[in-house]
Amino acid sequence: MNNLLSIVWNVDPVAFNIFGLEIRYYGIFWALAFIAGIYFFTNFTKREKLPERLVDSLFWYATILGILGARLGHCLFYEPEIYLAQPLRILNIREGGMASHGAAIGFLIGLSLFAWRNKMPFWWAADRIMIPVAIGGAGVRFGNLMNSEIYGCATDLPWGFVFVRNGETVAMHPTQIYEALFYIAVFVVLLWLYYKRDAGRKHPSLLFGVGLIGIFLSRFFLEFIKNDQVAFEAEMTLNMGQLLSIPFVIAGVIFIIIGLKSKPQHIAWAEESAKPKAKKVAPPKSKK
Repeated sequence: MNNLLSIVWNVDPVAFNIFGLEIRYYGIFWALAFIAGIYFFTNFTKREKLPERLVDSLFWYATILGILGARLGHCLFYEPEIYLAQPLRILNIREGGMASHGAAIGFLIGLSLFAWRNKMPFWWAADRIMIPVAIGGAGVRFGNLMNSEIYGCATDLPWGFVFVRNGETVAMHPTQIYEALFYIAVFVVLLWLYYKRDAGRKHPSLLFGVGLIGIFLSRFFLEFIKNDQVAFEAEMTLNMGQLLSIPFVIAGVIFIIIGLKSKPQHIAWAEESAKPKAKKVAPPKSKK
């Protein structure tokens, strides 16, 4: 294995310290993902003439349940024997462990609660949330790169990374970068569908379906060159990440078909705000 052209990766995962508290790049990228969500949804509500308070409501539902789902997903999908025996360890997020499949489930629950609470169509939020999810997911993968985690098997390609902090001596596939690039491509496609084709209004569920396929199909194929995350995956034909991705890909195909056949979505709040406001006519003055 020729390492002369490989990249030696020995980056400290801690960006800086504040009063002894370590701030890691991984956490920064998660925070940026949620900031991207706020930015895009603020733009969506303005563009569609909807109340901006929807952004706050969606942010809290998506943030809390997304993070909770990501943490529980890792604990239950990948290391159930540890966390079921010691449930309190689930709360110790500093020891790591976040699963994108769990985050997706958490987001779906959060979107359902948001739609119910605000009397909004579920697909309005589901379609639009895929845009910040795609670019946010790319950022989180770069956070994985900074942590020197979730990388691939050995390679002699010139862009292979030698993850020194993990004790590696040969170059490995930087699958974090591969996955991030796929997510960025999905992000660009979704932006085009939303802003240029008005797919969010014309074809409810289409954006959501495209996002699911783009994210989880790329994840499925990249798992073939990734190292196993946990020991029990070594004996599996398809690893846990692939098995969990299949239902999301199938759902994505179904939602695209539904979206292409669906009618344009109308939001009552937007229609009301678009109506011209009647001018107030002063009552006639009484004659003395």
